[in-house]
Amino acid sequence: MPHPPFDSAEEPDLTFTRFVGARWRSLTHTAYLLTGDFHEAEDLVQTTLAKIYPRWRRLRMDTVEQYVRKALVNTNRSRHRRRRVALFLQPVLPDTRPAHEDGPGVGSVGERDVLALALGQLPERQRAVVVLRYCEDLSVEEVADILGCSVGTVKSQSSRALAKLRVHPDLVHHSVRLGDPR
Repeated sequence: MPHPPFDSAEEPDLTFTRFVGARWRSLTHTAYLLTGDFHEAEDLVQTTLAKIYPRWRRLRMDTVEQYVRKALVNTNRSRHRRRRVALFLQPVLPDTRPAHEDGPGVGSVGERDVLALALGQLPERQRAVVVLRYCEDLSVEEVADILGCSVGTVKSQSSRALAKLRVHPDLVHHSVRLGDPR
């Protein structure tokens, strides 16, 4: 999906508003794949955008997409560390994505839910690699830059994650297409 041009001469508040309006759906989709929960995904995107807003005037518009993705992953890491204990203490797990919510992604809502649940069982780094590499269609180099690791780490984490997903009992019976580990 082509991204709308953001004129650096425009008022920064207007460019921020235009960016959020144009990218909200894509950002929440990425966040959903990272968190496995639709409500958590929206909170993650809102928290990330709130952190970015004060720095918006200083960002280069040609790198803003990558900056926001990196911030989204890092904010998720921070939230994941804090929430890990809280989730264990709850008597009932939080809701998953509402059945009536439809959005971009693979196949039917059922297939996306199965994929999201399988992704949720991957270690955090592997999940981030799979989401950025195959769902966001970023290059290995872009993923490495976002995650702050080497290209080799992205490739090995991707390979391990895809191997786990290919034999995941819930995915074996679905037509979810997994990427090539190269």
